[in-house]
Amino acid sequence: MGHLIYHVDTFTTERFRGNPAAVCVLQEPREIAWMQCVAQEMNLSETAFAWPEEGGFRLHFFTTTTEVKLSGHAALAAAHILWQLDRARSTERLQLQTRLGPLTAVHCGTWIELDLPADPPEPMAPIPALVQALGAYPCYLGRSRVDALYVIDSEKDLRALEPDLDALRKLPFRGICVSCRSEDPRYDFLSRFFAPASGIDEDPVTGSAHCTLGPYWGERLGKTDMVAFQASSRGGTIRLKLDGDRVILKGEAVTVLRGDLLATGEFPCAPDMDQTIHIPSSEDDRGTA
Repeated sequence: MGHLIYHVDTFTTERFRGNPAAVCVLQEPREIAWMQCVAQEMNLSETAFAWPEEGGFRLHFFTTTTEVKLSGHAALAAAHILWQLDRARSTERLQLQTRLGPLTAVHCGTWIELDLPADPPEPMAPIPALVQALGAYPCYLGRSRVDALYVIDSEKDLRALEPDLDALRKLPFRGICVSCRSEDPRYDFLSRFFAPASGIDEDPVTGSAHCTLGPYWGERLGKTDMVAFQASSRGGTIRLKLDGDRVILKGEAVTVLRGDLLATGEFPCAPDMDQTIHIPSSEDDRGTA
């Protein structure tokens, strides 16, 4: 008997658009090394592992190379699947425990609302290596818990970016989020997200980055409700609402594939990894994403 696993496209209603994530539904925790091997096998930007916990579900997120504390699009995918499987009632608020703390998800018709912690950026001085790697000079440069926010003036320049990924990989950030105001009246701002240091050259749609983008653009646009578009080759739309120290993200999701994962016991790809699941205390791991 294997484990149920799904491929879900998020922040879209069209298959093969938005940001794909794998969701593996477990009955109990598994070894970190095993989960890392499954994520490597799925070869998507993130794989979420969900298992029941008192009052809700525990979520862990992995790229192909490392565990991350929060993945907005993978959390969205996990909520979509848990409701699809009737593991949770779509009429009730879904409680999700992550390494960054508790999240909630709400089913709103075809949309899913995620309640995430805001992560406003702190300004920082230009980094010559970053400017050179992106090839565009910023009008604002800031830092969130783990990412750089790099704001430029031109939508044309944002869409044309071809960054030096090897250079970005050497910088001390999980990822670099490049953003600008939108020239399309349907959207308030655009972004692209590069994370080669985390094994993702360009993330198609990055939910967690909007925990920083929301506070930044909300202050400058004088808005609490915004619509964003991530201008990757797949593209995706995110609605967001600022609510104090929280950011409410709204996105849609569509299931592409479902299967039975037969690799239940072995994990040869990462033999040196810690074999235990670390469940943080209320003070642990909150300061970094």
